[in-house]
Amino acid sequence: MTQASEHMAPHHEQGAQPGPDLAIRPEHPDSAVARALVDAVQQEYRHRYGGPDETPVDLASFEPPSGIFAVGWVHGRPVASGALRRQDDHTAEIKRMYVAADARRRGVGAAMLRWLEDAAERAGYRRLVLETGDKQPEALAMYRSAGYEAIEPYGYYRCHPDAYALGRTLGGGPSSG
Repeated sequence: MTQASEHMAPHHEQGAQPGPDLAIRPEHPDSAVARALVDAVQQEYRHRYGGPDETPVDLASFEPPSGIFAVGWVHGRPVASGALRRQDDHTAEIKRMYVAADARRRGVGAAMLRWLEDAAERAGYRRLVLETGDKQPEALAMYRSAGYEAIEPYGYYRCHPDAYALGRTLGGGPSSG
C-alpha cells in the first residue's frame, strides 16, 4: 500500500456532513495519538459489550505497504481513527474505526470510511471486509448505507451470534462472501 497523503474529507451524501476542517492523515499505528484512539475505542467496546475487542492484532499489519492507520483531525485535535490490514492479495480488512463522542453524527465516520476505501483502491485491493457488533447500530447503518453487505462470517468473532461480518467490492460492485 502506498503512503497516502493528507486528505480533506469530501462531503457525504447522507446525513450530517463533516466540516471543511476535517483532515484525515496516515499515522504510525504505535504513535501516542494512535494508541490513545485505540484505547478510546477499546473503552467504547467495554461500555457497549462489557469487554474489549479481543481480536489478535499485530500493529505491523497496519503499516504500509499492505496496511495503513489513519487519524481524522478537527482543529488540530484527533477525533477519529480507522485502519486497513491485508487479508489476502485482493482483500483488506477495516479495523479500529472510531469517532470521538463529541464528533459523532457529523459525517466523520463516513468520511473516514471513504478515505480508507480510497486508500485500499490505490493499494490495489478489490474488496473490503469488516466485523462489527449488534450494539453498534449507528456503525451498522453507516456501513450498510455505504454498500456493505452481509458476508460469510470470518475472523475472531465468526462464531459469535451478535457479530456481523460485512463486505464490499470496491468500485461499486456487489460483495461476495
